[in-house]
This record gives sequence, structure tokens and C-alpha cells, in this order.
Amino acid sequence: MRAFLDSNILIYAFSDDPRSERARQLLVGGIVGIQSLNEFANVALKRLGLNWDEVDFALDRILRLCELDGPIDLEIHRTAMLVARRYKLAVYDALILAAALRASCDRLWSEDMHDGLLVEGQVTVSNPFR
Repeated sequence: MRAFLDSNILIYAFSDDPRSERARQLLVGGIVGIQSLNEFANVALKRLGLNWDEVDFALDRILRLCELDGPIDLEIHRTAMLVARRYKLAVYDALILAAALRASCDRLWSEDMHDGLLVEGQVTVSNPFR
């Protein structure tokens, strides 16, 4: 199974939330995209109260444990716009799904999206905390 990680998985992995242990397990061998990293950094600074050095450390750990999908480019943008429209998703969620599609993932671990949603016959959104 190739599994892409939504930003909420990254956030839980570096918090003291009860879901943190499961989130840390998902990091090992997971796939992340630039959008997930950007969202993680923003939330870590604003909501988790991490400072820049702690965010840098966390991002380094994520990149050591996870495979990184390529950059956000025009292909990802176009795919995301189609996915957002077709599945009635927020653009930022669709960007993550577009990256998961490009990475040939069959699962997207996310607490925030529609659990069980099958996108383009390829990626199933799954809530790992259920």
C-alpha cells in the first residue's frame, strides 16, 4: 500500500494529542507533499506554539521518515482544480489529493476529509483514528 499523509497527520505526530502515537506510526514510510509540509509549518507555529527551530527540526524528521512527492506545479494545480470541482472539496484538500494521485498512492490518511471517499478510482480517503 502506498499511503499519502494529510497535514493533520503530521500535526498530530508532533503534538501531545492522544492521536499522536498512531500519527507517528503513519509517518514511517508515508508519502508527503509540499502542501502538507506548508500546512504543517503554519499550524505548528500558530496553534502548536512551536518556534522556528522546532518547526525546522520537525520538518527534518518528517522528511527523514517519509517519501517526498514532487513540487506543486501546473499539473498538480490543474488536477486539483478538477478534483475540487468534481468532489466538492476545498482547493487545499484537492491539492493534497492531486499529489497523492501523482504519487500513485492508493490511500490518503486524513482525519478532515470524507472518510471512504474514492477519488478518481485510485485513492481512498481513510481516517486512521476510527
